[in-house]
Amino acid sequence: MSASIPQTLTASGPVDDDVLIVGAGLAGLFLALQLAPRPCTVISPAPLGQAASSAWAQGGLAAAMHPLDSPEQHAADTVAAGAGLVDPIIARLIAEEGPARVRDLVALGVPFDRTPDGALALSLEAAHSHPRVARVAGDLAGKAIMDALVAAVAAAPHITVIEGVRATGLMQDANLQVAGVILRDTAGTLSTRTARETVLCTGGSGGLFQVTTNPPEARGDAVAMAWEAGALIADLEFVQFHPTAIDIGRDPAPLATEALRGEGATLHNRDGTAFMAAYHDLAELAPRDEVARAVHTERLSGRGAFLDCRKAVGEHFPDHFPTVYGTCMSAGIDPRIEMIPVAPAAHYHMGGIVPDFWGRSSLDGLSVCGECTSTGVHGANRLASNSLLEAVVFAHRIATRLRDAELATPDASTGHVPGALPVPALQELRGAMSERCGVVRDAAGMTGVLDLIDRLQTTHGAARALTTARLIVQAALNRKESRGGHFRSDYPDMIAPERQFLLRDFEETARI
Repeated sequence: MSASIPQTLTASGPVDDDVLIVGAGLAGLFLALQLAPRPCTVISPAPLGQAASSAWAQGGLAAAMHPLDSPEQHAADTVAAGAGLVDPIIARLIAEEGPARVRDLVALGVPFDRTPDGALALSLEAAHSHPRVARVAGDLAGKAIMDALVAAVAAAPHITVIEGVRATGLMQDANLQVAGVILRDTAGTLSTRTARETVLCTGGSGGLFQVTTNPPEARGDAVAMAWEAGALIADLEFVQFHPTAIDIGRDPAPLATEALRGEGATLHNRDGTAFMAAYHDLAELAPRDEVARAVHTERLSGRGAFLDCRKAVGEHFPDHFPTVYGTCMSAGIDPRIEMIPVAPAAHYHMGGIVPDFWGRSSLDGLSVCGECTSTGVHGANRLASNSLLEAVVFAHRIATRLRDAELATPDASTGHVPGALPVPALQELRGAMSERCGVVRDAAGMTGVLDLIDRLQTTHGAARALTTARLIVQAALNRKESRGGHFRSDYPDMIAPERQFLLRDFEETARI
């Protein structure tokens, strides 16, 4: 039996909103603030500041603000980390605009850590050539940024916030202009919300994997909705697995920020042997994909993987990294005197909906921002702490474009909502995605995942989770090489540095 019946909704008459922002994380709230004085409405599935991946970000926001650093070097590091698939123009764009966006956040009240002389205290993270990560209280950057944005939004008269509803489909008129969204409230009731411009800022897809640092609701719904509407998407095979999720059996898995390794923490197996130097010349500061595979290998071997912060942080843990410290202590682990068990976890999706330099998707009336996008800046392997930077840079650019624009009013519109996937089926899918389309992949395993998706779709219909999972797996099967976050044991070498763009073929709807 299907968990719910597919439904089609229509809307006509005056539009509800001028600009409709779907998602209330960093991208959505910063965009709303930057739009002033243009009226906008923000859709938030939960009370503001809750259940957004942005609030969970520990590392911080990367920007070239150190006297010895430069946007050119930041862009070069971004290109190098992305394993041949970063668009160098986009990398330079976000690096050059980054310092101004950090100053915007400071003006909004974000209490970034400071040095004794009042300058921003910048941390070094993996694959960065200079300290350039602005943090708050060590590992509280995401929460502090979101707290400041929530307070600013509450005081902004041009912003309307609708809480407790989730976007489940895009509305389109006869010309395929996006005209708003279909919303589902907590009781399961569907309604439409129309707009002249819709902006998707809905996060990633980590919730499709059994082991993830993302909120469980982050299952790539925006990608499925946009793809079904005909938007261009790209690079869905590139899922970044954070190498040091805290392995204490929680869902989602708590994160041990990369800043710990930047401070000198080291990875060891169960007998105390430090293993990263055997896998990469940069050891603990190697790119995330390399560290994740090393941790994965050590765990599969039975040797286990642990993060040793005893010398690097020690007694300073409660003050320097309070989030990690509190999580460990709640699980009976004192990181001042014990090593922290870690495992790779789905953390960030480099792929998504393709925008142009100003955040426009390939569909009229639809802009996109944040983790649901594929701007070309992350390539095959996101440089640490570039995600928050990308979100604020593109939010600012979308706001600049829309603030005084004359927006077209859509005609009568229609939208479709498929049935939802029951929890047992979703858990089966998540397990298969982690096991067979995770840190290490091969054709046989991924073909098995496609078979599972076919079976679940036959039973439950084309649920959004199945659509996005299928697109990820198919993209990973199509890329017959290993690059960045995508590693195939049957094709371990890098071959062709080309991005994969996908556009729905409306004549082959039966495959999804």
